[in-house]
Amino acid sequence: MRYGFAIDQRTCIGCHACTVACKTEHDIPVGQFRTWVKYVEKGEFPSTTREMAVLRCNHCTDAPCVKSCPTEALFIRPDGIVDFDNELCIGCKMCMQACPYDAIYIDENTHTAAKCNFCAHRIDQGLEPACVQVCPTESIWMGDIDDPTSGISKFLSIEPVSVRTPEQGTKPNVYYVGADHTTLDPLAAPVDQTYLWADADPLRLETAAELPGDPMSMARTTLNTAHPRPWGWKVWTYLWTKSISAGGLLLGALLVLFTTDRTSLVTIAAPAIAVGFLLITAALLIWDLKQPKRFLFLLDPRKINRRSWLALGGIFLGLGAGIAGLWLLVGVADALGILDWTSVISVLAWPAVPAAIMVAGYTAFLFGQAEGRDLWQSPALFWHLQAQAVMVGAGVLLALSMILSDTASQRWLAWALVVGVGAHLLVTAVDFGGSHSTRNAQIAAHAITHGRYRQQFWWGSIAMSAVGGGLGLAVALGAPIWLGLIAGLLVQPALLAHERVFVMAGQDPPLS
Repeated sequence: MRYGFAIDQRTCIGCHACTVACKTEHDIPVGQFRTWVKYVEKGEFPSTTREMAVLRCNHCTDAPCVKSCPTEALFIRPDGIVDFDNELCIGCKMCMQACPYDAIYIDENTHTAAKCNFCAHRIDQGLEPACVQVCPTESIWMGDIDDPTSGISKFLSIEPVSVRTPEQGTKPNVYYVGADHTTLDPLAAPVDQTYLWADADPLRLETAAELPGDPMSMARTTLNTAHPRPWGWKVWTYLWTKSISAGGLLLGALLVLFTTDRTSLVTIAAPAIAVGFLLITAALLIWDLKQPKRFLFLLDPRKINRRSWLALGGIFLGLGAGIAGLWLLVGVADALGILDWTSVISVLAWPAVPAAIMVAGYTAFLFGQAEGRDLWQSPALFWHLQAQAVMVGAGVLLALSMILSDTASQRWLAWALVVGVGAHLLVTAVDFGGSHSTRNAQIAAHAITHGRYRQQFWWGSIAMSAVGGGLGLAVALGAPIWLGLIAGLLVQPALLAHERVFVMAGQDPPLS
């Protein structure tokens, strides 16, 4: 059994009855929508036409929002309806990033995710969804697509149909008959300054000039809903703080395993950096939740979704914090002369290496589940995160070595900084300078290198990284150590600038 919708755009008159019925049925706040009508104007006055499409959750057979939800608040019912339980939602917005259709929003009243749920409560009572019942032209069909005797199956068998962004592979169960491609392709009809009866939302206005559009039809969107970026400064700052933590732990462990350095930089400072910045990372992640009191759900094995990399990431962060915390306690005990536990640190260094690698790299898999953000789907992202961790981790340790007057590993750390910066710049060049498999990713990358983010990217991410790496190389080759302090400090805002443009631009191309 597989419930789905068929929407006949040939008979739809754009009356918004479906939108109003949906808002009434579910008590949806003003300005938010589970189903809405998109208008696109084609041609040039006076020879213009208006195309429309009813947009909503596609109740995908292979729903990326379900896989990515860390608490299983989103789930697929046996009848194929993608439903949600807002009592389990922590408001992480991961489902919004995973959805390729802009179908999910954060409800202003409940502060949890919400979307079209096929009026599941009505289905369970043998009723039709509210939108189907009120449509005056019977343009919205619903039923069991797998049942060849159902009306919707017969309808779909005799009419040519299309779905939204089929290349995403989600197997959507909302089919369109007679829909113009400019209404279903979010890149084909950019906003032209304003909507018919309202101001266009700021993000669509910002990105309009960067969309390819349809030069033949001169299509432009004249009515749509607002879809702001789900993630902001807390997320790109989290990427930076997590990199410092992972880099400090990794480089501290490598110093223990491959050098004779047992100074306080290695025994205390490195694990202290790891623990401290992991605490900041956790604080940022919890702060970004719309239901921060529910973050404890992620610690309950009965509630977490083991397919979600947001949930798995919490496990890796906890593991890294545990190893770094134990290392710090041992180091402090050794410094206080309580016990000579230097040998214990040598043992802890071994599990610290894979733990640091996963603390740095799990975000690549998390971003990989954000299937609506094509820029983030880079196969090199895992290795890029490792390079960034080495770059900023070495920078912090190098700067601390100056403060602690610890000269034992300064040249070694300078070489580590150089390697990290070099790898970061190399992967950045490949990622943003090469070809991209989708138009969505191409638009986002172009915005970074040649569009609205170009100054932050070239002067912030690239120039400061290169200068920091150059100073690090000079120190590694014998230049005055104080240059290492400048190098270590420079790479911090460089990575922060990089993460900002990466997170922002990845969310810019419209999905509906």
